[in-house]
Amino acid sequence: MAAAAVANGRKKLEQRGAKIGVISGPTNPMVTPLLTDLYQFTMAYAYWKAGKHNERAVFDLYFRKNPFGGEYTIFAGLEECIKFIAHYKLTEDEIAFIRKSLPPSCEDAFYNYLRGINCSDVEIFSIPEGSVVFPKVPLMRIEGPIAVVQLLETALVNLINYASLVTTNAARHRFVAGKSKLLLEFGLRRAQGPDGGISASKYCYMGGFDATSNVAAGKLFEIPLRGTHSHAFVSSFMVLVWISAHIHVNTRLLGEQSPDEITERSLKHLDSPKFCKDFVCLVKTWLTKLKRSRLLGGIFSETNQSELAAFASYGLAFPGSFLALVDTYDVMRSGVPNFCAVALALNDLGYRAVGIRLDSGDLAYQSCEARKFFQTIEKEFGVPGFGKMNITASNDLNEETLDALKKQGHEVDSFGIGTHLVTCYAQPALGVVFKLVEINNQPRIKLSEDVTKVSIPCKKRCFRLYGKEGYPLVDLMTGENEPPPKVGERILCRHPFSESKRAYVVPQHVEELLKCFWPGSSDKIREDLPPLKDIRERCIEQLEKMRPDHMRRLNPTPYKVSVSAKLYDFIHFLWLNEAPVGELQ
Repeated sequence: MAAAAVANGRKKLEQRGAKIGVISGPTNPMVTPLLTDLYQFTMAYAYWKAGKHNERAVFDLYFRKNPFGGEYTIFAGLEECIKFIAHYKLTEDEIAFIRKSLPPSCEDAFYNYLRGINCSDVEIFSIPEGSVVFPKVPLMRIEGPIAVVQLLETALVNLINYASLVTTNAARHRFVAGKSKLLLEFGLRRAQGPDGGISASKYCYMGGFDATSNVAAGKLFEIPLRGTHSHAFVSSFMVLVWISAHIHVNTRLLGEQSPDEITERSLKHLDSPKFCKDFVCLVKTWLTKLKRSRLLGGIFSETNQSELAAFASYGLAFPGSFLALVDTYDVMRSGVPNFCAVALALNDLGYRAVGIRLDSGDLAYQSCEARKFFQTIEKEFGVPGFGKMNITASNDLNEETLDALKKQGHEVDSFGIGTHLVTCYAQPALGVVFKLVEINNQPRIKLSEDVTKVSIPCKKRCFRLYGKEGYPLVDLMTGENEPPPKVGERILCRHPFSESKRAYVVPQHVEELLKCFWPGSSDKIREDLPPLKDIRERCIEQLEKMRPDHMRRLNPTPYKVSVSAKLYDFIHFLWLNEAPVGELQ
């Protein structure tokens, strides 16, 4: 009997695979059927023991409150959920572990049942990944045998929770920085473990960041990579000479490796077969010119020579992508002049340097001073475009610092953001929940003294209604069998739990939100899983559609989420029917 169940399950998987095409497995190999809480398996056994395990159940996956004090969230993680579901199958080793973890009273036949489990009878409707979403509206509707769907619960919540949170965090940073700025995700070393780092890179890119420093994520998800060197590279160009008889250092200790000590000095011209035999000499010539400049006089005198050696070496290594970290010793009296000397030498050979990175101090002031320095060089030495050299800022940036920099006035072109972005420092979790809303076609409701925790029962359809100006006005939930809202027809939209909050809406455009991404054994057409770049574009387009007052950082206007009049009446009927009646004595 168990063998027949396994064979039947395998056949359904093969049929489904032929119908929907091949879906690769989860990105993270730790995403297996065991990535769940123990109580999912204890419930599965209890369902099986009671003969309820195949009852048809519908669950909603949603969240109750927008994160970071805002009024919107970006939905992410759907692709990984579908990959998990597509490959859901317990191995013999996993079943053996479950057997050891459950009480010995559990019957052997239950483990035979587990061997036959797959997701061929599970159906997933979901809002497309990269969409702007709001509390209470189902992000995913999961329908299938109740025991199987319960076994999926924890993994689905896990895959959606952090993904949506960090994507929203990235989108908020993008909103504050503005469209024109380059945003770089630099969070791998501060992320919560390898998976936190990989996931952050993927979902920050989805949320509007332009590139990552994370090489593994670049390979996995084809995200553009960016990065330069650290302070260690600059500091490494230093010769330490000790006088053994005394605990003293001679006069060359503090960073006096001269550029003269660079051995390989030649560099080919970009557009010709000619070579510059002594690039270092060319750099020193330009530094002398800068020192003697009429317009730059007084800004600096002697720069740190070990820093100059480091920059010259890096320029020789990467002449077409030279970007230097300029705050190891002193930004304006050493780092920027040394950078400019190397950049001008590269310019003579047909190369164009990328720019500088600032990683400490007053970023607004330093960026403005560096910009003036670049513009002065362009004017005095006639180097086209030098004044527009890229300035990147890093150093523990977050939403607040980006906002403060904007108000102060700055000349930063790119921001490298790490800790506050990938750890979601301002809020650790989104609070996604997974609630039963229907079983065997019977609606179910979860009640609570806290109204925000009351679930919205029954299998639902969800719509976004747009107004005359093209902005979304309200998200509307209806019963599955209700007629959908139509363009130009007035519909009464009600707050799910507040009797007085209601409004008529005449939509100019109606968008159905939930689409089929896993048809199970049904004949429904499955939506394709788009590539990451397309999801990123969707996210950007969705955010641009939002009304500005919903998007602002401080005191944003709440977005309206409502139910139809018919669903409102049914919610409150079921509420009164299910809630016990108290008795006073």
